[in-house]
Amino acid sequence: MKVSVLGCGRWGSFIAWYQATVLKNQVTSWGPEGEYSYEILKNTGKNEYVTLDKTITLTCDLKQAVESAEVIIISISSQGLRGFMQKVIKYDVKNKPFVLCMKGIEETTGKRLSEVMVESGIPAKNVAVWVGPGHIQAFTQGIPNCMVIDSENEDLKKRLADSFKSNLIRFYYGNDLIGTEIGAAAKNVLGIAAGVLDGSGYVSLKGPLMARGAYEVGKLIKAMGGEFNSAYGLAHLGDYETTLFSEYSHNRTYGEMMAHGAKFEKLAEGVMTAKAMKELGDKYNIELPITNAVYEACFLSHAFEGGDGAKTCMQIILKLFERQTRSEF
Repeated sequence: MKVSVLGCGRWGSFIAWYQATVLKNQVTSWGPEGEYSYEILKNTGKNEYVTLDKTITLTCDLKQAVESAEVIIISISSQGLRGFMQKVIKYDVKNKPFVLCMKGIEETTGKRLSEVMVESGIPAKNVAVWVGPGHIQAFTQGIPNCMVIDSENEDLKKRLADSFKSNLIRFYYGNDLIGTEIGAAAKNVLGIAAGVLDGSGYVSLKGPLMARGAYEVGKLIKAMGGEFNSAYGLAHLGDYETTLFSEYSHNRTYGEMMAHGAKFEKLAEGVMTAKAMKELGDKYNIELPITNAVYEACFLSHAFEGGDGAKTCMQIILKLFERQTRSEF
């Protein structure tokens, strides 16, 4: 199979590695010329996560990457997807399946990423998402995990999951695209909250965070037309260990550093997702107290402007304890 991976950052470089090294597919890895992630791979053949297989074609020629592929996998910042697709659709993409390997909600519109693809001109039947738990550092050590592929197109998601599976990744067929996408994006918001707890010395609260966080996300999924129980699947609850506890999690690290009054400079998708989810909660009239606390900590707390960042963040989180007592479910 000819697979092109658009985006060669942390996750994109791993996907290219996985497709070539594990699945033995013919892989093209694309990145924009001059971007650090692309240049480091071009100059050294590796980054801090993977060493690219010699069979991988590394290119900055987007036309070549798009038109040579039988399957196109996209792994870029979720907030940049709409603009990026305006470049992609200039080329021949007719009948090509697209697989989104990123987790987020478009901040300016509240749209799921599959919706952004459709609005960009790609038919829904040609769009799938690949989400779920797993860190590159574990995968490259041979430590397996389980993930999900979902799509409105039953045949596409089954074909992709069956062709992408290996002893390293066990895939499941998703059965709720709304729940899969919202759950996958929302776990990054919970990751920031977990980091704030870690950075403030309130680690024992991560258990309640997991329970109440999944319930909160399930309510939003249901309000948007998905299945409440999707919040308890691999895309959301199943990804908690990877996001809420792992030293490798960008979102957890972002929250921990914010609690210390420091700025995490790498991409943490949960920041803009918290903003998008807050607006979705307002739109659907769904109470999202944890999401709103993360939004306040990220955008309104001034935690990065000196002073006691941990105290500022935890004051926001602990305000949740002032809410009225109610039934758990």
